[in-house]
Amino acid sequence: MSERKKVTIRDLFDKAARGEPITWLTCYDYPTAYFQEQAGVDMILVGDSLGMTMLGYDGTLPVTMEDMIRHTQAVRRGAPTAFLVGDMPYMSYQPSNETAIRNAGRFMAEANCDAIKLEGGGEMAERIRAIVNAGIPAIGHLGLTPQSVAALGGFRVQGKGARQAKKIIDDAKLVEEAGAFAILLEMVPDRVTKIITERAKDCLIMSLGSGPHAHGQLLIFHDMFGLYPKFKPRMAKVYGNAGEVILNGLKQYVKEVTNREFPQRENWFTIKDEEYEELLAMLDE
Repeated sequence: MSERKKVTIRDLFDKAARGEPITWLTCYDYPTAYFQEQAGVDMILVGDSLGMTMLGYDGTLPVTMEDMIRHTQAVRRGAPTAFLVGDMPYMSYQPSNETAIRNAGRFMAEANCDAIKLEGGGEMAERIRAIVNAGIPAIGHLGLTPQSVAALGGFRVQGKGARQAKKIIDDAKLVEEAGAFAILLEMVPDRVTKIITERAKDCLIMSLGSGPHAHGQLLIFHDMFGLYPKFKPRMAKVYGNAGEVILNGLKQYVKEVTNREFPQRENWFTIKDEEYEELLAMLDE
């Protein structure tokens, strides 16, 4: 990829104004960030989903700010020009405006983020407003919100019924009015997403399993390449089964070491004969 300038909020809005979909992927480490940067991905989300994809938890709740900051720093080093979003982990913003501002500020100051993301609708509008008023760009998150998955009854589509769909639409307007420049809709029906997108005045609507009518799309990197063994979400498209390639390579490694086929001469280093003889003489002294 040729050198590109730093992606900014204005670049994202300009792209949406031209009718060009915005590309957004999750990322949690330096090498993956490097590849996403080279591919020209517009936005990168260091999601609290790293609790599942990287740390092996069953959900996102155990993830801490320290986890998020460390991984986000690594991603920024790999992707210096992508628009980087830090995901506010559980209880890093819910307790108070002060807590929310302090932790959002950590993302900006310590990890060089461009924005933060937090879950919740109208009930979180006050937090969003406080963060934005502190000069920190914020993204809302509606529909399936993993930090509240127990209250939502599990990992399922949100807004299939008219009443629930109306609440998501209303929440989107409240989040926009609170100052969020973008909203992620996760597992929301496509026609509900279309209504929200059409009604958004100064807010980008992004889709995660919520149809094509948003300003852009988000996918979980590990779902795209078969790297999360516990399940494959219906909304994910597998672009290459890297998990299978890696597993087969690991099996081959175990086989070759067991059968003394690895290492071969080109896989190790040696010492010159005269140096080795001198070493043996030194050991005999």
